[in-house]
Amino acid sequence: MLQVVRTIALKYNNMSRAQRLTFGALLFLTWAMLVWQAAIYQPQTEDTIPPISTTTTTSTVDDSQTADNAEPMDQPTPDDDIPKDELDEKIGGEVVPNEYVVSSGDTLSSILTQFGIDSSDVYLLTNKNPALANIKIGQQLSWTLNDDGDLQSFTWAVSRRETRVYQRNGNAFTETINTLKGEWKNNVLTGTLDGSFVSSARAAGLTNSEIHAVTKALQWQLDFRKLRKGDRFSVLLSREVLDGKSEQSQLIGVRMQNSGKDYYAILSSDGKFYDREGSGLAKGFLRYPTPKQYKVSSPFNPRRLHPITGRVAPHKGVDFSMPIGSPVLAVGDGEVVVAKFSGAAGNYVAIRHGRQYSTRYMHLNKILVKQGQKIKRGDRIALSGNTGRSTGPHLHFELWVNDQAVNPLTATLPRSEGLIGKDRSDYMALAKEVIPQLHL
Repeated sequence: MLQVVRTIALKYNNMSRAQRLTFGALLFLTWAMLVWQAAIYQPQTEDTIPPISTTTTTSTVDDSQTADNAEPMDQPTPDDDIPKDELDEKIGGEVVPNEYVVSSGDTLSSILTQFGIDSSDVYLLTNKNPALANIKIGQQLSWTLNDDGDLQSFTWAVSRRETRVYQRNGNAFTETINTLKGEWKNNVLTGTLDGSFVSSARAAGLTNSEIHAVTKALQWQLDFRKLRKGDRFSVLLSREVLDGKSEQSQLIGVRMQNSGKDYYAILSSDGKFYDREGSGLAKGFLRYPTPKQYKVSSPFNPRRLHPITGRVAPHKGVDFSMPIGSPVLAVGDGEVVVAKFSGAAGNYVAIRHGRQYSTRYMHLNKILVKQGQKIKRGDRIALSGNTGRSTGPHLHFELWVNDQAVNPLTATLPRSEGLIGKDRSDYMALAKEVIPQLHL
């Protein structure tokens, strides 16, 4: 060490004045940095070492702005902030059950759990009803829940003639098989708008459930609130008539003429509706409302319990831990129906996608859209933040289907692809028969 010091001193004495000044400045800066690091260093203890995250993320997050943040467990979701119109109302006071059409890859468990139904309820339903393992693509399922989110009844439309109903009875579900023996007949109902679509459809002879089916089939092509007086529609229904009364019906095809332009929706064998060319009508959704995939700090949990009261305090969405100012994207095409500050939700945006879907984005730092604005999938709608009742910077994101919150990370999302191959050939043959019947 002494030899090193002597060597440095010898080199220093042989330096010019300018070199000595430069060397001294560098030595001072090095000493200052060492003193500053020592001042801010805080030894970690077992209490301060952060837990190791098991969640994989593809983004780089500034730890100084984020934490594993979740909103308080008693935070309400601003349900009433979504504007309602005539098409949203429970027509005639009837309870509209949750509905689902079985798609490729679905199982009964995957369908129900994405809607927040507890796995124990799914087990009770399927345990002594093995026939439910045979659900097929295109079949219609529906169910009702009680106020606590427990499954109360489940209906499986096996075919147009057979429906199986499973009703909760204590800790079991009892099966009832209903087979209607009426005669199925096709009916074409036509009408002209004179007032709202609902009132005009009723005047044409459509029932409440048939009106719901029509608006659902055309939801991606038309805004029913903007139809004009004089617009015309034609609906092809298959109705079962028993003892002179219509027992049930199925929508086969619909044609809506709006300002001289025709819109079609025709039912395929997979239970979905397509246009005249076999193209899908639904608009595809993004899985995540962000350009990058951020860490999930609090998952969807409709049965979450408050740690103190023990009451069920549902977490109706997913929290993404992300820095303030990160872009927030619309996951699908739609219309902004809420864009404002809303108490515990902070700066809050809600978007309606068709008639069945809506998404909600909360605790935003800055809102970039306005109520009534039309947006496209992937549009930047806000910057994430920490507003409202929030424990730290994060985005709270919700996906609602048929007025019920579902798990955004596992829900079956609408897809926009059309039919191909034999499926398209079969559909085009069907469409060739249906379209001429939809006369105006």
